[in-house]
Amino acid sequence: MFRRTYLALTAAALISGPAFAGSAGKDIVDTAVGAGDFETLVAAAKAADLVDTLKGEGPYTVFAPTDEAFAALPDGTVESLLKPENKDQLASILTYHVVPGKVMSGDLSNNMTATTAQGGDLTIMTEDGVTVNGANVVSADIEASNGVIHVIDAVIIPE
Repeated sequence: MFRRTYLALTAAALISGPAFAGSAGKDIVDTAVGAGDFETLVAAAKAADLVDTLKGEGPYTVFAPTDEAFAALPDGTVESLLKPENKDQLASILTYHVVPGKVMSGDLSNNMTATTAQGGDLTIMTEDGVTVNGANVVSADIEASNGVIHVIDAVIIPE
């Protein structure tokens, strides 16, 4: 099982390589900006005043939802969260996608939990692919100068 999961994550990382080429010298925010699939995530980080934190020393592990993941939320959700009066709620959601420390795919095990910067716990499953609270990891181990990004296909909402 571990071998199959490792192979799947390795293949996903290799496939995503061109989109993140040269990202190791850039911080998490600049890596996300350069990839082009995280405009909503970057806009949300700006609205929640988290850009300076995510550009900080770290290390951080970010489970980064794509623009498609944000688009799949109910109509009006993103627009509502980006309003200044919802800044705290937005920050809570975004920091729920961040784990302090650098967690690479090889560090994962089935049914493990990771405590987020928000304070809640994520459950990581490694059977039949890797999921984080049910969101699929579609690309793993994208290294940045201050951590690592794992791309996910859904926005995970804290309970």
